[in-house]
Amino acid sequence: MKAFVAGATGETGRRIVQELVNRGIPVRAMVRDLAKARAILPAEVELVTGNVLDRGSISEAIGESTVILCATGAKPSFDPTGPYQVDYEGTKNLVEAAKSHNIEQFVFVSSLCVSNFFHPLNLFWLILWWKQQAEQYLKTSGLNYTIVRPGGLKNEDNTNPIVMSGADTLFDGSIPRQKVALVCVESLTSPQARNKVLEIVSSPTAISKSWEDLFSAV
Repeated sequence: MKAFVAGATGETGRRIVQELVNRGIPVRAMVRDLAKARAILPAEVELVTGNVLDRGSISEAIGESTVILCATGAKPSFDPTGPYQVDYEGTKNLVEAAKSHNIEQFVFVSSLCVSNFFHPLNLFWLILWWKQQAEQYLKTSGLNYTIVRPGGLKNEDNTNPIVMSGADTLFDGSIPRQKVALVCVESLTSPQARNKVLEIVSSPTAISKSWEDLFSAV
């Protein structure tokens, strides 16, 4: 296995990269700023420059990777096209590049409540709606996929067990980014996680379960 990570310098992406490195999985990280990436990411990571809005740069950056993990996301800005460009068109470009490289699995970090059009987050240029459109594009691509929909993201980890459910069943709650990274990386080696939408939060009242039990129940 060789993992290709898009969005590698983001708060969630860098945790995904670290988790892959911790497990001895070779990583290629596509970044726009090499200096920033070197300061953030582990030395073992192979850095390649590229942009999800440039399909040619993606294809070259993927190289001999066998799986893709996408943790990209539009940053808050005054540009109304941001979520459309990054969350939808960027993901579409990654999916098309993955198809041409015979990628074995595509893990996409989306968000809880993408199906709720009237969610307050959609006031940010329809960001959830565009994530949902990206999910649909991935689902119909023919690729093996895992779509991870985390609740509110927290930078600090905690000991709360993970709650995992199917699409459009969890509507509130939060989860540390580290646990999101764990779910993404675990899904690469669990057949029960393939071609599923996984909604995840963490809760102090949840019962701790094995990965197999979590994935199998969805």
